[in-house]
Amino acid sequence: MLKNHAGSAVVGGAFAVFALCSWFLDFDPGVTMGRNFLEFLVQMLRILPCVFILIGLFEVWVKTDTVERHLGHDSGPISYLWAVLLAGTTVGGLHVALPVAHALYTKRARLGVVLAFVTACGICRVPMTLFEASFLGWRFSLVRLAASLPLLVLSSAALGWWARRRQYRLPDAQSPVAPAS
Repeated sequence: MLKNHAGSAVVGGAFAVFALCSWFLDFDPGVTMGRNFLEFLVQMLRILPCVFILIGLFEVWVKTDTVERHLGHDSGPISYLWAVLLAGTTVGGLHVALPVAHALYTKRARLGVVLAFVTACGICRVPMTLFEASFLGWRFSLVRLAASLPLLVLSSAALGWWARRRQYRLPDAQSPVAPAS
């Protein structure tokens, strides 16, 4: 396992040496990068345990058949609406969206719907939209959503169709998930 991550370990070690040397030599860009990294790391360490607990509960409580029925290959176009609505409630950005997307995919959600979910997490989260509307106005927010949501659905459906046509599967999800008891 360590052989697979040797390059990452080298880069991480080089960054740590650079940040420490920057701190000792009072090199402001290096100190700022190290401080930003530590702030981001602390933020991740605060959010990720909660996310993984929720993902674990999702894995246990939500049956694969339910996800497959509403977001799977035979679910129809309404599945994109479900993905956008689920993404709208997501708080925490991609820290939360990517583990949820992986859980959806392992529970046999269609790849196009998973792509729509991830994209919608970046476009139409409710907290982000409220923040945007407070600064730029509701008219701007509504026009942005009206323009971006159809493009989101069309592009994710096209990518999902393309991947399915080529029988593409994510490497991590090759084996089907056993239904929850």
